[in-house]
Amino acid sequence: MKIKRIAHLGVAIKDLDAPKKLYGENLQLENKGEEVVATQKVQVSFFQVGESSIELLLPTAADSPVAKFLENKGEGFHHLALEVEDIDAAVAELKASGVRLIDETPREGAHGTRVAFIHPKSTFGLLLELVQYP
Repeated sequence: MKIKRIAHLGVAIKDLDAPKKLYGENLQLENKGEEVVATQKVQVSFFQVGESSIELLLPTAADSPVAKFLENKGEGFHHLALEVEDIDAAVAELKASGVRLIDETPREGAHGTRVAFIHPKSTFGLLLELVQYP
């Protein structure tokens, strides 16, 4: 598996206005766009930081995994995303190694990406997302 870089840090939020002001106005990070990722029931907003970004995650439904996270842990760091060259090969390799996956088949992510999550029980408590860009 080839990991290319840290793609983004995901931050779970309850409201988009204050975080957008902090990252966009106060920290003067470039907003790279917003979109709703229906398959994950979230609205995302990306702020560029060098080659990586900060992804704000706002749930769009009460049964969203991010809504559950907010209910249990509150706002804050949600996941670390690593860009991989070939997500299908990466998932197959991890599965063959016995790594516990949330997604055994990559799914649609923001900006036309394909993503797969690795369960925190296999990563010492860290939710890891693998992401492949189109």
